[in-house]
Amino acid sequence: MRTYVLTALLVVLSTSCWVQAQDNYEIQVYGSDLVPAGDTMLEFHTNFTAEGSKTVVDGVEPSNHAVHETLEITHGFTDWFETGFYVFTSIQSDGGWQWVGDHIRPRVAVPESWHWPVGLSLSQEIGYQRRAFSPDTWTWEIRPIIDKKLGRWYLSFNPALDRSWHGESVGKGVEFSPNAKVSYDFTKRITGGLEYYGAFGPLTRFDAAADQQQQFFPTIDLNLSPKWEFNFGVGVGTTRSTDHLIIKCIIGRRFSWGGGYGAKSVKDVDR
Repeated sequence: MRTYVLTALLVVLSTSCWVQAQDNYEIQVYGSDLVPAGDTMLEFHTNFTAEGSKTVVDGVEPSNHAVHETLEITHGFTDWFETGFYVFTSIQSDGGWQWVGDHIRPRVAVPESWHWPVGLSLSQEIGYQRRAFSPDTWTWEIRPIIDKKLGRWYLSFNPALDRSWHGESVGKGVEFSPNAKVSYDFTKRITGGLEYYGAFGPLTRFDAAADQQQQFFPTIDLNLSPKWEFNFGVGVGTTRSTDHLIIKCIIGRRFSWGGGYGAKSVKDVDR
């Protein structure tokens, strides 16, 4: 089986060209663990832009006071493969609720049974978003995910690579959008952390510092049950190209169709 898993990792890596997938719809640093085989995870991502763009820019709707609601459904097929599906929507400040687009995200991982020193998985995400909400309508992202649990500390790094297939960013080629998270278990139920989201621009030549996107989110995770996920954070953008203030919340519920809740997350080891 190891040969199959490693082959899948290499195929995903070698066949992918990439694109910025999260923006302000799904603000999340991924862990390496997958939804257990036979289980389905239902997540709602709610993001409110308290301070953002106030005018139409390059044909894209303003983000100020917009609420972005995303439905994410992920199903685990094996201990090394899952697939997620997203429905993005936006509630504009004028009260209109609109469909933004859909993405699909297959992901492979090194099974925990291999006992590697770090968690490792590889995600790719491809999808469509309407021109009114993004200058790029078809995009592709590849996201390596590396994480580690050290006592009460948890570290995750997602050096994502993005590419536009259709839209204004096609000529930029592959872009670099790293995400990272550091968190600490204050109790078995409460974890505090700091999440970072960046968009540096093309690999061949990064954008000027003021044109890059840089966001920092102090966060809290509640570990109430293996069935539930809760993440809350307030993010501050530090460049002119980044929405200045965003409030985000993720609520998830895992459903098991075969009994039990499968393997532990890397974040749950030694907790």
